[in-house]
Amino acid sequence: MTSNSLIRIAAINIILLEAASPVHAASCKDSIWRVQAQLDAAIEKNAGAHGWGPESLNALRSHQPTPRSLADAEGASGAHLRLALDALDRARAADRSKDIAKCRRELSEATLLLQKQPQ
Repeated sequence: MTSNSLIRIAAINIILLEAASPVHAASCKDSIWRVQAQLDAAIEKNAGAHGWGPESLNALRSHQPTPRSLADAEGASGAHLRLALDALDRARAADRSKDIAKCRRELSEATLLLQKQPQ
């Protein structure tokens, strides 16, 4: 085999591997990560806005806080954040089932909820 033949075979293999790999554009993963980062920042900002509160039982048991537990700890002021977390969970489920349209709708819902101000 000549080096040109090996290069052609390698190029064909690369093309076939790329064609067989999952299409990243047909996924919401990047958007999910972006919205999750925005949501995490909003949860942290909200958590620090109301001063100190009593430690929860989970904190006393040395459980690490999650975005959901932080939003739950904020009570009524974290309601929109909990709804945004729910929408993000539905977006992840839609992405896993390859329902990109539903994933994008849920991401839009989460983004709208992030823009809401707590009552």
